[in-house]
Amino acid sequence: MNRALAGGLVLVGVAGAGVVLGLLLVAPGGGSQPEPSATPPPPSRPATPSAPDEADTAAVAVLARAIVDAIARHDSAAFGKLTCRPQTADALARLQRMWDAAGPVTVKLLEPPDLRGESATAKVHVEAAGGVKDTPFPLHKENGRWCVPG
Repeated sequence: MNRALAGGLVLVGVAGAGVVLGLLLVAPGGGSQPEPSATPPPPSRPATPSAPDEADTAAVAVLARAIVDAIARHDSAAFGKLTCRPQTADALARLQRMWDAAGPVTVKLLEPPDLRGESATAKVHVEAAGGVKDTPFPLHKENGRWCVPG
């Protein structure tokens, strides 16, 4: 696979992972340890994970498919619309140059996206003349919309 395409996919994945890590660190509790208590907490029942909401499952599947389509078509503008934050024209132009330099690619989802509450992961498989790359794209629900963090 072309180094430019692989580098672009790695940058997108790293940016997304950084956003997710940042969200975890600034969330209530921010990763800090709770203060010790004089009285022990009441016993709790094991939490039963609830099944993902059908609407979220469908929305995540649509987003994952849109990521695959944008990469396959080398359409950085379409990919930019999938992100949680608006992308600069410069960032989209850099992504477009990388994708253009990569030449023809074959792109597919490795499996259905893994949905966990308001976070998900879509594993995207890309094959190009320069090699093969599997990239886990973090997805996040923000203001009722599923998007790619970063």
